[in-house]
Amino acid sequence: MDDLTSTLTERGQVSLPASLRKAMGLKTGQRLRWQRVSSHEVRVTVEAAIPAGPLAALGLGPKLRGTAARTTAGWMKELREGEK
Repeated sequence: MDDLTSTLTERGQVSLPASLRKAMGLKTGQRLRWQRVSSHEVRVTVEAAIPAGPLAALGLGPKLRGTAARTTAGWMKELREGEK
């Protein structure tokens, strides 16, 4: 494979070249592990996907948690109301 390069952004972000993503079958949301090998070299490995919980496998996750995003304040309010 040819040498591929990326540029580090001001925010410390790097984009993987499309040809590399396609060749490795990488998908959005997959986690990459970065390991420092030396002062000028790193190793990047693809972490194994975490299996979904049993409810997600049955398709019940969204039904149980609802579709609306919940805020921390909303969770805290619900918890505090349960204490009364």
